[in-house]
Amino acid sequence: MIAFLLLQTIAITGGTIYPVSGPKIENATIVIRDGRIAAVGAGLAVPAGATRIDASGKWVTPGFIDGAGQMGLREISAVQNTNESTLRGNEVAASFNVLEGINPASMLIAVTRMEGITTTLAVPNGSLILGQAALIDLDGQTIDAMRVKSPAAMVADMSENSKDAGGGSRAGVAQRLRRVLDDAREYATRRADYRRHQIQDLSASAADLEALQPVLRGELPLLVIANRRSDIETALRIGRQYKLKLILGGGAEGWMIPREIAAAGVPVLVEPLDNIPSYDALAIRYENAPLLAKGGVKVALMETATENTRDLRQQAGNAVASGMTWEQALRAVTLTPAEVFGVGDRYGSLEVGKVANVVVWSGDPFEFSTGVEHVFIRGRDIPLRSRQTELLERYKTLPPKY
Repeated sequence: MIAFLLLQTIAITGGTIYPVSGPKIENATIVIRDGRIAAVGAGLAVPAGATRIDASGKWVTPGFIDGAGQMGLREISAVQNTNESTLRGNEVAASFNVLEGINPASMLIAVTRMEGITTTLAVPNGSLILGQAALIDLDGQTIDAMRVKSPAAMVADMSENSKDAGGGSRAGVAQRLRRVLDDAREYATRRADYRRHQIQDLSASAADLEALQPVLRGELPLLVIANRRSDIETALRIGRQYKLKLILGGGAEGWMIPREIAAAGVPVLVEPLDNIPSYDALAIRYENAPLLAKGGVKVALMETATENTRDLRQQAGNAVASGMTWEQALRAVTLTPAEVFGVGDRYGSLEVGKVANVVVWSGDPFEFSTGVEHVFIRGRDIPLRSRQTELLERYKTLPPKY
């Protein structure tokens, strides 16, 4: 049965295809074979024996990618027993990878993919250095089946939420982060001395210092949560000082310094519906995403509330309403996050050879009234029903117990 599904060929015909990597294609066909995109274009012949899906009058896009939240790691934010995203008691948790805490049977997964989101970043929670995030597809009975990339980023917090880790001061947070990075550098050159206890005490465990080595080598991005302009500037300074591959998360006051962020080549994950001022971001505004994009910053959009990840397309629609172009917004929920997390060669656009994460919409995906017609993840046509309904239907097929 599994071999049959892998060999299955699907042709989505007659729709308007938005590849993201190129202009839209009217009355086009996309062919999916073995979980990959085999052909895209107008006037293509449907392969013999292919399952045909008529998308006439529909819009076809890549599956959306969300770069935030704790998908599979948390069910109910107020119930601690459902939280697998935090390694409590560890302000430096660089070796903590959330991957094996993910629950493939999470009730939130089915609800999220029913709204066209096919891939999400599962992010650790905590203080200062939170741990390693994993990029997952929202289909699969096992963790290995869901995994796209792990780790996809190391996560650090330089917002007001980490002030306790710095003795109550933002300056203390920056100082402590620098000390950890310095100690990781020293550990890399004196591992033998460390094992023989012939080195001064370092600010983190050997496992955490070892986990930071790919970050210091520029192989693994450091995703820094920072919203206040001064925090963003501090993050950029630390990125330059240690030659890090930096990603900014939040960036609420980033619109004030887009040229500096763009000059540093740092992408930003933005939540467009955020506009309520706080002491972490007094100058927050709806226009943050479009102003960053206008300033040359690579912008990806996100929905940070895990239970609302399904609203990512509304985040994108509101970014358009605030000044982002429609094309920029589509790229910001598809190809840009794929590139930011190092999987742009496999995900984020409708191109031959890429993973077949494809969504068929009844119309413009950023319009509130638009519905999802089909969701394909790795070439599988996902049932558009809740996990509860799916489990109930599966239960009905079981033989009666005697």
